[in-house]
Amino acid sequence: MNLLCLTRFPERVLAPVYVTVPTTTATATSREYSPLDIFRSNKAQNFAIEGRNLKFSFTTRQTQDAPVLRDCSIRIPCGQFWMLLGPNGCGKSTLLKILAGLLTPTSGTVYVNEPKSFVFQNPDHQVVMPTVDADVAFGLGKINFTNDEVRSRVSRALHAVGLSDYMKRSVQTLSGGQKQRVAIAGALAEACKVLLLDELTTFLDETDQVGVIKAVRNSVDTSTEVTALWVTHRLEELHYADGAIYMEDGKVVMHGDAASIRSFIESRQSAYINQINS
Repeated sequence: MNLLCLTRFPERVLAPVYVTVPTTTATATSREYSPLDIFRSNKAQNFAIEGRNLKFSFTTRQTQDAPVLRDCSIRIPCGQFWMLLGPNGCGKSTLLKILAGLLTPTSGTVYVNEPKSFVFQNPDHQVVMPTVDADVAFGLGKINFTNDEVRSRVSRALHAVGLSDYMKRSVQTLSGGQKQRVAIAGALAEACKVLLLDELTTFLDETDQVGVIKAVRNSVDTSTEVTALWVTHRLEELHYADGAIYMEDGKVVMHGDAASIRSFIESRQSAYINQINS
């Protein structure tokens, strides 16, 4: 099976693959990345996601380091829905993958509540079972639950994403947005505390866009423990967010409430347009 099909279950997959970044089912993990060592800490904090002074670069064919992230620091409070915005190529998806443990930064500290789940832009990388209920229950097979508990968790998760009536539906009959919601439900069924979501609405029609983002908003609102970080380039989606982060050229430029971030981006866009037209 494709590795990407299993990445919403990090404690089973990422640990043996990314041996320098072990994950567990502990309450939280804290990792210091440096050329010398990695340390872990379970110190209680008021933030579900925290990255400090994160840097990331890759080596080009000319063996030169090409920086992608430049000393990025973010904090996302527990139980909130935040968004990460910025121009194409600014590093936002790279930052999200570092938080998920899919990439190892050059240096910096990462703290993310566990368990966490990464939901990809293409739901076909994650929705792998023939029916909706089977897919949502897929990750529960590694936990010693009774059949009644599995059914209860699946039912609650599908209700949270607005798919209660789709339990026995074939996944092949679902739209892209409905598959995204099934992937989110799979994470919720496992009681994931952090949802990391990478541009889920990019290729969806308007109806599916609204359905997916409302599903995430409702998942956060109906739980005291779920925190979500959503990568997007759509300003209108900020309406659903508690807070936001704006990036440019591998750096965090602004970090705060959603309304202020939207106003800042719009003023920046206006200044750019005026400069072109002058």
